[in-house]
Amino acid sequence: ERVSCVRPKMTQYLCDNCGGSGLISAPCNTAAEYKKLPHVAIIGAGIGGTALAVACLHRGIPFTLFERDESVHARSQGYGLTLQQASNEVKGLGLFNLRDTCNSSRHVVHTTDGKEIVEWGRRTHENTQKQPKRTNVHIPRQSLRMALLDQLEGINNVCWGHRLINFTWTEDKSIELTFEVNGGIKKTQTDLVVGADGIRSFVRSLLIGESATPLRYLGYMVILGICPLNTLKGIESPLLDLNTVFQTVNGYERIYVMPYSSDSIMWQFSFPLAEEDAKILSSKGALALKEEACRRGNWHCPVPQILSGTPPALISGYPVYDRELLNAELLKNAGAVTLIGDAAHPMSPFKGQGANQALLDALSLARKISIACHSTPMWKEIGLRDVVLKEFEEEMLERSSRKVKDSAKAVELLHSKDVLREGDGPKNRTINPKA
Repeated sequence: ERVSCVRPKMTQYLCDNCGGSGLISAPCNTAAEYKKLPHVAIIGAGIGGTALAVACLHRGIPFTLFERDESVHARSQGYGLTLQQASNEVKGLGLFNLRDTCNSSRHVVHTTDGKEIVEWGRRTHENTQKQPKRTNVHIPRQSLRMALLDQLEGINNVCWGHRLINFTWTEDKSIELTFEVNGGIKKTQTDLVVGADGIRSFVRSLLIGESATPLRYLGYMVILGICPLNTLKGIESPLLDLNTVFQTVNGYERIYVMPYSSDSIMWQFSFPLAEEDAKILSSKGALALKEEACRRGNWHCPVPQILSGTPPALISGYPVYDRELLNAELLKNAGAVTLIGDAAHPMSPFKGQGANQALLDALSLARKISIACHSTPMWKEIGLRDVVLKEFEEEMLERSSRKVKDSAKAVELLHSKDVLREGDGPKNRTINPKA
């Protein structure tokens, strides 16, 4: 008699040794395996580049991290971010106890008069008992970056004040990098170059040019700010409990507010604007940006109070861009050069995926270098593109492409009348019901 069969449900158990992180405690870092593994030159010490450096350090992969800024504090490193898929993966970067984090358990969307139209999370009116499958962790970008850089302290592999001006391939399959340093020229060689230098990546422009995938303006301006709660004294609102994320929308403009630290919140105000007008507004500086946000955001309490209470020094703004998706054809002649993070797949900020994808890229690349090059001792003769990069890029682009597309769709959705529909659950899930 024929019997029907089904695949058994898979049960996952965390490793007793590493707890699923892939790392175990040790008295010192893994020694770099210069004879067995390629040297990696990482261009850009933002979150993605720094994460890759740390992942290489843990696995004994030789690396140097190059950054054009003179120091870690040379410029602002952004506002807050939400660790979503990467909230567990950061353990693979040695970040077991992140400082300066906040957790939110409720997310609510309002109309401009304060009417709640949708809410979700653990702490909603409908259900305060249900435990979420995944907790979103909010953290200042600079706190996450510093937690990564702290692991690199004392190893002399981080080169500040190095501005890349060119790279060329050599006859022995190495890559020669040319930097401007203190007004002079410095050259060095490496086996693998990784561009982690952001949406306006110089590595990307050298590799495939600007015309192949130019910046694509998405039609919206974003103004960002950090509001200390002590500027909101006398304002009583459950939205300021540092455990709630809220949005206010009118189908045209939008403000998104989330916990930033133990004593402040972060906000993102977005609205449609012609590209040239957005560039002009951005160039006018923080005071003009604050005035624009206050003019547009005279909505329910505490939105006007948050906007007016934010110091201009904690406000910035910019036009929103992304790029066409990369593909294997564009990278087939890249040799031992690749891209991660915003250099590879820049996206709008409206799904909060940029930093998450950069962290996942970094960990994925380091793991593939370690596994593939240990199992293929002739990696230099065969070529790192065949041994490591083709597989890495295929996985990265498949994973991130959906996020890029959904982020672009979210721009339109979150600034349309569709966002005003009442109901339960995240509105941007209507972009893709399977998300």
